[in-house]
Amino acid sequence: MERFWLHARAPFGAFRAMQAGVYRTTAPVIPHSAALGLVCNLAAIETRDPSADVTTQVRPDVPRMRIAVGAVTPGCVSTLYQQLHSYPVGNSGKELKERAHGAKFWIAPVRRELLVGLDAIIGVETPDDGLRDRVCRGLAGDLDVERYGLPFAGDNNLLFDRIDLLDAPPPTRWYARILPDDPPRRGSCRLTVGIDRRDSSRTTTVLCAPMEQPTAAPPDIAWVWTPREPGAA
Repeated sequence: MERFWLHARAPFGAFRAMQAGVYRTTAPVIPHSAALGLVCNLAAIETRDPSADVTTQVRPDVPRMRIAVGAVTPGCVSTLYQQLHSYPVGNSGKELKERAHGAKFWIAPVRRELLVGLDAIIGVETPDDGLRDRVCRGLAGDLDVERYGLPFAGDNNLLFDRIDLLDAPPPTRWYARILPDDPPRRGSCRLTVGIDRRDSSRTTTVLCAPMEQPTAAPPDIAWVWTPREPGAA
């Protein structure tokens, strides 16, 4: 399989799993699912399912790749407060409805995590021998095809400063899977691999943690088939 590397840097990122409530967390590094979306965006490969649905799904034939993610320089997680505007369930807050004159009248403060200083390496292994060339041409703006939007760092108002295609990665703290009999490791987290927006119980994740020492090449347990293994339904 062809292998290539992307070095992605952004001042801010936010990679949030599906979650509700007044505290919204972010992953400490770009997850495998977001890395796949970024690669497909650069290569102008459509990942959105065109079939009509309540929510936009991922195409069932999206390319499957083995992806490894890691941090050259670990980012810092900070938080900010925002106002969450929504419609309440039932009759909650109905006394406020008239005063809002048709606007949303249920406002709550929300605390959101933000990843500051994203400096990530994405390793890609693919059976498609032409994918690296498409990514290279996409980064150079030489792909004369329709493409969807700008690549962004998890949230559509957070953009990348640089995305570079590398021949070899620098020393990186790779996020490696934690196996059932492994002892606890500092920095453990769940990173999303396959997204199902219609049924979040079908979204797949991997439990992993950054390696203690940076290495140039990721270990085998850092590679994850994304969004799922070949042959899997």
